[in-house]
Amino acid sequence: MKKSNMIKSATSITLLAALALTGCSATSASNASASSAISTSASSTSGTTSKVADSFSTDVKSGAKLAEDTHYSAKDLTWDSSSEVTIDLSNPTATDGVTVSDGVITITKAGNYKLTGTYEGQIKVEAADSDMVRLILNNATVTNSTGAAINVVEADEVVIYTASGTTNTVSDGSSYSDTASGSPDAAIYSKSDLTLAGEGTLKVEGKYEEGIHTSDGLVIASGTLEVNAANTGIKGKDYVDILDGTITVTASQDGIKATNDTDGNRGWVRLSGGTVNISAGDDGFKAERVLEISGGTLNITQANEGIEAQYINILDGTVNVTSSDDGINASYSTTSTSTSSTSTESATATSTTATSTKQSAQNGQNSAPQAPSGSAGQAPAGGGQAPSGTMGQPPAGGGAGGGMGGGGTFEVVDATINISGGTVTVNTNGDGIDSNGTATLSGGTLIVNGPFTGGNASLDTNGDLLLNGTTVAAGNSGDMFEAPSTNSTSGYVKISNVSNLSAGTTVQVTDSSGNVVANYKVTNSSTALILVSSSKITKGESYTVYTTTDSVDASSTTLASNATSLGSFTAS
Repeated sequence: MKKSNMIKSATSITLLAALALTGCSATSASNASASSAISTSASSTSGTTSKVADSFSTDVKSGAKLAEDTHYSAKDLTWDSSSEVTIDLSNPTATDGVTVSDGVITITKAGNYKLTGTYEGQIKVEAADSDMVRLILNNATVTNSTGAAINVVEADEVVIYTASGTTNTVSDGSSYSDTASGSPDAAIYSKSDLTLAGEGTLKVEGKYEEGIHTSDGLVIASGTLEVNAANTGIKGKDYVDILDGTITVTASQDGIKATNDTDGNRGWVRLSGGTVNISAGDDGFKAERVLEISGGTLNITQANEGIEAQYINILDGTVNVTSSDDGINASYSTTSTSTSSTSTESATATSTTATSTKQSAQNGQNSAPQAPSGSAGQAPAGGGQAPSGTMGQPPAGGGAGGGMGGGGTFEVVDATINISGGTVTVNTNGDGIDSNGTATLSGGTLIVNGPFTGGNASLDTNGDLLLNGTTVAAGNSGDMFEAPSTNSTSGYVKISNVSNLSAGTTVQVTDSSGNVVANYKVTNSSTALILVSSSKITKGESYTVYTTTDSVDASSTTLASNATSLGSFTAS
């Protein structure tokens, strides 16, 4: 998880030490609230840029849809085909609005330009700042071994459109002749708003740094897009807005991200349709400010942090994340360094800061399992106490806090995770969901498999963790546990001390009438702690837990025929 390197201000050496030792938060103090970062100021000589106060509405921070404007409208994808200027890339010639010189084809004015054939060199757009330029790729291949293959220097907006039934390739080289700061660094590079669309396929090879990079806004409206990059796959500054299409990104560093952290209502990423597949060496799907998923499908098959932003809102859609660290991480730093890591940060922040006190992992535990008379599955001996060395016991020589192995506090920052719809599945070696602020789970389904290594939890927040209706099923090694806030409207059942559950086993939870209210399918034989919650689980009521090897649908309300009882648990 990234607490220690994301919280850069108002953080003490003691806090950093605690972060390094624990890597996970527990229940927040009851009076803790998310901090409100107002503004920062920074010395320009230090290379540190200031993060300004965000102007996103309180509703967005609470999980409402983004209402921010973009450059795109549907008319951007309609034009008169008779107006197209055809450029034969295999034998380009100058014409009105097009110059050809020294391996560079330059488009100098608004218009619709159809590119076909193969070209070794650069396509440059250098039009007026009020011009709309459309590049219609019709089985085009553009390769530039010394710089960006498509370089947008000036325009109001550039649309790159792939014609139906065509496959198009854009690639750069592993080294550039111009490496000055601010120079192009991607196979497709733009200083203007950029739209990617079409009915064909666009393959982008970013061998130098990025695959696609715009220092303005980026909209992906349709088409099939395949990006391979030596660094970041797709990078926008103000926003990355994915409306539709099939997008596959393979990147050595970040997958898809928006980087603006100085404009109050920019730096956001949104997925509202289509399918996005990401394999990343670092972060998968990332925004400096708001990251919204309101439709479509996101598959992150490999990443360090799967999804990361200050405010993460999942309203609908299907999300699958596999990560080596946190699956979904909400964090906020009040400053960012624009030069080398050795530059000195000089910032002052005006903020309301709340701290979360790490409490014992035993707080909020369910009552001990009660084994039914004559049941096949007996409750663990010892009244349900965690065995030595597992969740609920401080480490040898440690303090009282089971969550930390000792006391400590964490800053509650202005960051949040809101899940109100959709289906989210997280397979993680770090925290499943991790908010340095708060998290509210009010709808949809969340399944967390892991972590199965020490120092992390399936659900982790510095502030309140509210279970308000989301169907949650999480299983992990039992090393750490955070009790959800008592202000939650849904109850939860914590099933601890389970063992010898082979992968593929399904845990079913039934109410007093025998109705199944939750299911969790075990994915790892090291599973020792399972938490389930839903609107059907009421605090203080008793629930019976069963296991079965039958195939059970996640939404099943019927107890399997060969189910074996593990005992009775009281919901918290």
